[in-house]
Amino acid sequence: MANESLKIVPACVAVGIALVIWFVIPVPAGVSANAWHLLAMFIGTIAAIIGKAMPIGALAMIAIALVAITGVTNAKPSAAIADALSGFSNSLIWLIGISIMISRGLIKTGLGARIGYYFISLFGRKTIGIGYALSISELILAPVTPSNTARGGGIMHPIMRSIAHSFGSSPEQGTSAKIGRYLALVNYHSNPITSAMFITATAPNPLVVKLIADATGAQISLSWGTWALAMLLPGLVAILLMPLVIAWIYPPEIKNTENARDFANAKLHELGAVHPNEKILLGVFGFLLFLWAGIPEMIGGAAYAVDATTAAICGLALLLLTGVLSWDDILAEKSAWDTITWFAALVMMASFLNKLGLVAWLSTSLQTGILQLGLNWVGATTLLVLVYLYSHYMFASTTAHITAMFGAFYAAGIALGAPPMAFALLLAAVSSIMMTLTHYATGTSPIIFGSGYTTLGQWWIAGLVMSVVNLLVWLIVGGIWWKLLGYW
Repeated sequence: MANESLKIVPACVAVGIALVIWFVIPVPAGVSANAWHLLAMFIGTIAAIIGKAMPIGALAMIAIALVAITGVTNAKPSAAIADALSGFSNSLIWLIGISIMISRGLIKTGLGARIGYYFISLFGRKTIGIGYALSISELILAPVTPSNTARGGGIMHPIMRSIAHSFGSSPEQGTSAKIGRYLALVNYHSNPITSAMFITATAPNPLVVKLIADATGAQISLSWGTWALAMLLPGLVAILLMPLVIAWIYPPEIKNTENARDFANAKLHELGAVHPNEKILLGVFGFLLFLWAGIPEMIGGAAYAVDATTAAICGLALLLLTGVLSWDDILAEKSAWDTITWFAALVMMASFLNKLGLVAWLSTSLQTGILQLGLNWVGATTLLVLVYLYSHYMFASTTAHITAMFGAFYAAGIALGAPPMAFALLLAAVSSIMMTLTHYATGTSPIIFGSGYTTLGQWWIAGLVMSVVNLLVWLIVGGIWWKLLGYW
């Protein structure tokens, strides 16, 4: 009996691409054979995912098996399988999965519907108004939520889903185009913008600050206030434009919702008083936000810091202890387990591409090539920015990307004559803008993509368009703003 989950043509294309890279293209000088072979498997896996050769979870298991059996990370079999499974020990991956599990409580208790109806009662005249409500909520949470995954996936996404469900828009019913697809994309694309606006809005931003300081001998050391002021105007312009751009790309079928506020208020009346389980869940969300925002560390110092994933596990444990969620509820959350599986495989492969030196080789080669082109600093740094931004198609982690490439690209730009402060701010912004591109670009993406409101093609098209829009905003509006601030 044929395997109905396997699509022969895209599978053959993906395998063919991997085999050409492995056997036909010579291993470049300065690159180990193992690194090149892992690159072949990585690109083949991405091609299979794009072509939907099999379910993503199944492809992830195949990729893990291939990494283990080929020994590209370690010749010792026991070490090779340990490397292949190492993605499952990544705390970010579990933060993603647990956020999905926790969000189940919003549906089970009815709190999600209550929040959704409340938002509609405030901003429900037009669909685009609901989009702006989600974006503004993201912006308010961003300065005190260092985990963009917790913010966009754990807090905002359940609210977005509740609003969509209240309009009868769900992937299960085939009605995503009504309003859910639009709101899901707005939910996601507000996340990279707000991540760029504050040092404390996403985990890799402090790393960017350190790399800039290291590259300039501490002559440029971005403070929280300097970063926030520099990113304020371009960030606000991007937030204002994004819901309009998404509506232009994928217009929702429901545009005018004049009766939505009355509808929402009627539904809130039907729900009645807040139930005890809703109060518990709301308290757990407050507890999570308190920890994710880093408030204990702010008050008591580093000794009181709590890891974002630790906080999420504690929150889930509280929901299990109080009976708000049962273990059967957790087991039934298939999307969470599926996401953990495929994201672990991609992060593992991307991490070992970095460890084996492939990404560093690529960065050095690009830097040297651009220096030899003889372009002026504007052309050369523009090319550097474009390469840095769109190379994120190869990454499943912004932290890995920044670690591997930011320092080299920033140093190259300064060597070519770019204004150090302005170029630092631009690359810092691009380090968040690159999250727009794929469904594995950052921790938030698999949560929102995994809800099923968009197809893979729709997600990638929206990501490419928004990357161009955001980059232009930061180049033009940011460039003028930074000139007025005296940064170049």
